[in-house]
This record gives sequence, C-alpha cells and structure tokens, in this order.
Amino acid sequence: MGKAYNVLLATFAATGSFLFGYDSGVMTDVIASPNFLAYFDTQVTSPIIGAINSTFSGGAVLGSLMGGFTMDRFGRKSTIQIGALIAIVGAVLQSAAVNLSMMLVGRIISGWAVGLMSMSVPVYQAECANLLLAGLIWLPESPRYLVETHRNEEAMAVLRKLHYNGSNDDWIDVEFAEISATIQAEKEIGAQSWFVMFKVPQWRKRLMHGTLVQVFTQLTGINVIGYYQTIMYNALGITGGRAVLVAGIYNCVGPIANLIFIIFLLDRVGRRKPLLFGAVGITIALVCEAAINSQNPAGTRQALSIAGVFFIFSVSVIFSVSFGPVSWVYMSEIMPMQIRGRGNAFATGVGNWLVSTLFSQISPIALGGLSWKYYFVFAAFNVAVTIPTVFFVFKETTQKSLEEIDLLFGERASGMPASGGEEKRLESAAHRETAVAGKQAGVHVQAQTTR
Repeated sequence: MGKAYNVLLATFAATGSFLFGYDSGVMTDVIASPNFLAYFDTQVTSPIIGAINSTFSGGAVLGSLMGGFTMDRFGRKSTIQIGALIAIVGAVLQSAAVNLSMMLVGRIISGWAVGLMSMSVPVYQAECANLLLAGLIWLPESPRYLVETHRNEEAMAVLRKLHYNGSNDDWIDVEFAEISATIQAEKEIGAQSWFVMFKVPQWRKRLMHGTLVQVFTQLTGINVIGYYQTIMYNALGITGGRAVLVAGIYNCVGPIANLIFIIFLLDRVGRRKPLLFGAVGITIALVCEAAINSQNPAGTRQALSIAGVFFIFSVSVIFSVSFGPVSWVYMSEIMPMQIRGRGNAFATGVGNWLVSTLFSQISPIALGGLSWKYYFVFAAFNVAVTIPTVFFVFKETTQKSLEEIDLLFGERASGMPASGGEEKRLESAAHRETAVAGKQAGVHVQAQTTR
C-alpha cells in the first residue's frame, strides 16, 4: 500500500472540503438564473438572495463548532461520514424545494455539513498521511484516534496499511510510540473547558491570531465575489450566458494558482509575506475595479469591461497564493496543543463562517445600492486593519517546531505537563512563566535571525 494508498486516501478525503467551493460555484449561477428568480419572486440584489447564501454560512458556524466534539466522541472518519450524510439531505431539500422555507432549511443543513467537514477533513488527512460517505466505508479510521480510544491493535494495523513497505518494522514501531506519547502528553496538559482558552493570556493571544487570520480572509471579499460575481459582471455589461461562462472560467483559475503555490512556494516564502502580499495586492485590485466601474456605469465600454473582469480574476489569483492556503496553515500552526481542537473550531466557526454569514446576507443589497463603491469597504479594512496587524503583530512560523512556536508567544515549550491540570493552575502557571518564557523567546528569535 504505502504512498499510493496515502495519496488515494488524502485525495478522496479532500472531496469533503471541495463541497464549499462547489456550492459557491453553483449558487453564483443559480441566483443569476431568470427561472430561479421568477420562481421565488425575487431579484438578484434582494435580501432573499442574501438569506439563501447566508443561511449556508450560518449552518457552517454550527457545524464547525460541533466538529471538535464529534471528532473526539465518534472519531474522524465517522464525523466525515456524518457530514456527508447530512450534505445529501441538504442537497435533496434544495433540489426539491417548492418554497423559500424549504430552500432555506436545505441551505442550513448543507452548511452544517460543510462546517463539520471543514474541521474534520484536514485533521483526518494530517493524522493519516505524516475523505465520501460510501468511499469512507473502505478507508481506515485515523490511527491517532484509535490510539486515543485505546484500540491499539487496530491503530497498528492501520499504520502498517498506510506506511509499511516490507522492511520498515522499526519505523512503524517508533511512529506508534510517538503517537502514544503525544496523546498522553495532550491528556496531561489539555484544557478541560472552552473558557480556559480565554483565561490563560498566552492561549488567548494565540486564539486571537487564529481567529483574526480567518476574519482577514473573509474581509478580502473573496466569498462575496464567489457568490455574487454575476452581479459584478452584469455591472460590466456582461450578462446572460456570457456571465455564466466567465464565472465558470473564474472558478477554475483560483484552484490552479492555489495548487502551484502550495507545491512550489508555500514553505519557501513563509506565512507573513504571502499574507502581506495578498492584502496589498487585493486592495490594489479592488480599488482598480472600483475605478473602472465608476467610468463604465452602463457597461458599454468594452475595453474597460475586459479590464474589470481582469481585476476580478486577479483577486482570485492573489487570494489563492496568499490567504487561501496560508490562513489555514497559520491558524493550525500557532494554536497550542492544549486547545488545538477547540481553538481551531472557535477560529473557524467565528472568524470564518460567522463573518461569512454577515457578508453573504448584506452583499447583494450593498452591490445593488452602493454598486462599485462597495469595493472600498474591503479595501479600507485591508489598509486600516489587516496590513498593520499582519506586519506588526503576526509571527513567522515557517519551519519552526511546536516548541519554538511556543517560545515565540512567550509560553513554555509544549510537552511539559502541568501538575494537576486544573484551570486555575494552568492560568497561574502561565502567569508565573510569562516573563521567563518571554526572555527565552527573545533570545531564540535573535539567534534565528543571525543564522
């Protein structure tokens, strides 16, 4: 099996994360359909269209927050299968919708499913590699979860299926021992409630970083374009089938750029530089888009319309080599081991999906009322908040170990368990060690920069 099986597993599992991109790609065409608008007696810039998209993101908020519980209780594989089953129910309700209420319920259920899978798929991939409903019957449970639930023989069998090449028995034994030791350390120092994430200063700081990078991702305006790009094309004089065709091409450009960036550049350029490049580049593209639209209000100037499409596509490409992949990597890297599951669930649910819910609801109304001026909302936020925060506050985590990242945030190195595990002891210990760890971090960072 080995590498080929790993690739098959990771590729199949990734279809779970694919569902959100598929939804936005489909809905941008659906809401532009005259038949759809006529059936629901609405128009493309109405609050109803906003509700159809925002309820999906609202459901995802619930799903992502639930993901931390279901993964620990039922396992990674079962959580993904639950999400896939829920997605089928949501899709059936949307396809068979005879009224707005049925459509909205279907959207909420589909969002719930995507929220679950947006949490569980990356974890499953990471823990199996060093996901849907039917296929996962033949795919294994995460070996890490099996060890965590004391199913050691099954875990060893999965590890051998994933990594055994006929002669690496010692490596398999070492890998199993490392997984067991890591889980034991996590149990000894793990947070027992959600509230401790906000009480311990270092954990609160890292949770803030993870949540903010997700907020900044949404404030690029990428999902607004994803759902409502046909409205933007209409403003450029591109309507009907031409707008649907352009939207289809748009939906292909981003993933290609994303793939190239992840394979060839991500670990070379770090985390902060792509985020800064993305914020600056997207801001420039949005300002140019607004300027073009202001000079082409009727969409009759073909050269300007082509330029407008170019800058919309530019946002997708720039996002795909910056916030698209880096926001998820940065969030997972800076989250401390003690709160990793719940911290990622909070950052994803609140920072990503809750903000997405807001802009999914208001954007069609804003595009109808403000037109090209709406682009300045995102450009202004990037200039006033995102760029200064990334430049002055965010840490560079590329190729740093968990221990080194702990020191960057003024915390003791991971793997040093607290005695007792109570929240008060965790909090007081964190306070006592802030000064010492901060000094250690300063020395460590200086040493890194002089290499």
